[in-house]
Amino acid sequence: DRSIVCVVEEPNDVMALERTDGFDGLYHVLGGAISPLDGIGPEDLRIRELVARISGKSPEKSPGQSSGPSSDERTGDEPSAEEVDEHPPITEVILAVNPNVEGDTTAYYISRLLDPFDVKVSRLAQGMPLGGDLEFTDEATLTRALEGRVSV
Repeated sequence: DRSIVCVVEEPNDVMALERTDGFDGLYHVLGGAISPLDGIGPEDLRIRELVARISGKSPEKSPGQSSGPSSDERTGDEPSAEEVDEHPPITEVILAVNPNVEGDTTAYYISRLLDPFDVKVSRLAQGMPLGGDLEFTDEATLTRALEGRVSV
């Protein structure tokens, strides 16, 4: 479902979620989490690119995002007006950041940034170990977390 974007901190988080086979959408890798103590602010992450994807302004490809065949490859005909935009509007953003202070800060920041857009913002359900890393969470826990996500 190309209308749902799952936001993760690192590329390894994409691999962890893919192992669950519970998500069928696009990924957006931030490249970390907001951590003022480590000198990492929002401008150091790929948050601007996320907002561009949501607003429909030339979204950039992210790790884990596959590019499907163009309409020309599918039919051999010229694409219709609807097919010209190969990126359907984003309707939901899942914040799959780590359940720690940095992840909470990042999730809060992004959720407030996306307020002006007509998009559902959700976060993985809690139940994963506090202070743990998404990359090391087992598939069953990640599957339950995806299924039990809640709006923020």
